[in-house]
Amino acid sequence: MILVDSLSRQFGDFVAVNQVSFNIGKGEIVGLLGHNGAGKTTIMKMLTGYLEPDSGVISIDNKDISQQAEAVKTMIGYLPENLPMYPEMLVADYLEYVAGLRGLSGQKRWQAVLDAIEQTELQDKAIQPIATLSRGYKQRVGVAQAILHNPAVLILDEPTNGLDPTQTLHMRRLIKRYSEHATIILSTHIMQEVEAVCDRVIILGNGCLLVDEQLADFARDNALLLQTDATVDVIKPLLDSLADISDVALKEQQGDSHTCLIKLVEDADPGQSAATITKTVVGAGHRLFAIYPHKRDLEKLFREVNSGKGMTDVV
Repeated sequence: MILVDSLSRQFGDFVAVNQVSFNIGKGEIVGLLGHNGAGKTTIMKMLTGYLEPDSGVISIDNKDISQQAEAVKTMIGYLPENLPMYPEMLVADYLEYVAGLRGLSGQKRWQAVLDAIEQTELQDKAIQPIATLSRGYKQRVGVAQAILHNPAVLILDEPTNGLDPTQTLHMRRLIKRYSEHATIILSTHIMQEVEAVCDRVIILGNGCLLVDEQLADFARDNALLLQTDATVDVIKPLLDSLADISDVALKEQQGDSHTCLIKLVEDADPGQSAATITKTVVGAGHRLFAIYPHKRDLEKLFREVNSGKGMTDVV
């Protein structure tokens, strides 16, 4: 659906985006992460046709944006971080105005407005001035204008910024629901939002692509955490003899409790391994406080890759 190949963009001597490449399939929800200045907004502006790249290719639905810019733009809905609205306009009038800019006319225009209002649950605010709305409702108006023309690609820049928990849950449901017929790129600083709604994460740093991975693959670590009163020097030789254990290392120590990270071989069954480890540790006369799957931490991954460490360093 979206192909980005060797994309680069400079502003004077500053390299905002440096040889970035990725593919996004139809219906995927991709989280775009990075510190301020990492290149996220520049990439989104190039994807929407607002900025031209210095080099590289952007293709959406097999249409090269450099050759078919207008056709590509009609396929995209965009929510910028700071949405330019007309505060004195009523919500419905603003959406009708945007629908006109999108080329919709007659009955199609008003039907698009009604559908967008319904999808974003703005019925109670439709005839209120935008200036009177809360931050959450203004965000909903922003999403409504982005989906008016039923785009195949939806690009959202910080869609939950400033929202309360209830508004955030509503936005998550809306994004999930819309992904049933669209590809979504979600830029945010909030890791929980990526974990809650995204299928995949792309992390940028200093204009470069640092990580591109499916969240399901990232979370699947094939490792266990074992809490016991035995030290790692005792546990390691005890477990090294088991066929499905590839490594044992100390992760944390608090008083008499030692937490060991136990890495399993590729085809090991974590449930069966946990049962075998429990039997072995208890059978050797040690106390076992807990044993549970190890999950990799997206926030820690973000910190580590931006400090120069690779994926294999994040445990």
